Amino acid sequence: MADSTGPILLTVHGAAGRMGRRVVALGLADPTFQLVGAIDHADSDQAGQDSGSVAGEAPSGVEISAQWPTLDDASSPKAVVDFSLPEAIDGCIEQCVKTQSPLVVATTGLSEEQKQRLAEAAKTIPIVWAPSMSLAVNLSMKIAEQITAALKDVSGGLDVEILERHHRFKADAPSGTALKFGELIAGQLGESTQHVHGREGHTGARTREEIGYHAIRVGDNPGEHTIVFGMLGEKIELNVAASNRDCYASGALAAAKWLIQQQKGPGLYSMFDVLGMA
Repeated sequence: MADSTGPILLTVHGAAGRMGRRVVALGLADPTFQLVGAIDHADSDQAGQDSGSVAGEAPSGVEISAQWPTLDDASSPKAVVDFSLPEAIDGCIEQCVKTQSPLVVATTGLSEEQKQRLAEAAKTIPIVWAPSMSLAVNLSMKIAEQITAALKDVSGGLDVEILERHHRFKADAPSGTALKFGELIAGQLGESTQHVHGREGHTGARTREEIGYHAIRVGDNPGEHTIVFGMLGEKIELNVAASNRDCYASGALAAAKWLIQQQKGPGLYSMFDVLGMA
């Protein structure tokens, strides 16, 4: 593992996107990092432009490009933060394995095959992968697990519904974060849990085994999740909401710091590991 005393040489994959721009901006403002790469597809409207300027900051001296940077100083710590699209992640994984670069993956909507590629890559490089980089979201996931564990056998039964709200441009539904909430809750409820996506028509009475998901797409909402735990006579609603995208960008950078400063070896890590809650 490289010496972690110097600045982390940061490459942002998906640098021209909404989230990539925020990672660039926050990375430039953090002296822990030195931005060395801003990767996006060759046909991007921002290709050839300064990544700092595209992010609304002072020029960084690093252009948005499809070409990965050549890092001559092998002793310097380096990390890649990926906020791209599922169709771009394979090339990013391949490049990071080739250059032995620690990787933070924040892209959602990955196929099962792509998840397997991540697992294979994690045998040779350290990877943090999570459906949400938000520290508050990941803390809420742990709380949701604890609530479920405490109430799953309550008299009269426990009903769990997951509502998620995102901006109109989001391509996948339900969100990866909502699905992760459901996965963790189902782990407490048991193997018979069924995942039900929306309801329409004469569905009959709600079963005891289901988790309901409801995806809402409105305006520019950067992300909000409400987990409803319903019982006879009372309920708990766990709500976590982002007011802007910086929580995801700062969480991804925190994950990159953790990989380097903790000198993590190959493995597939989560934000629970980063937060010390694994």
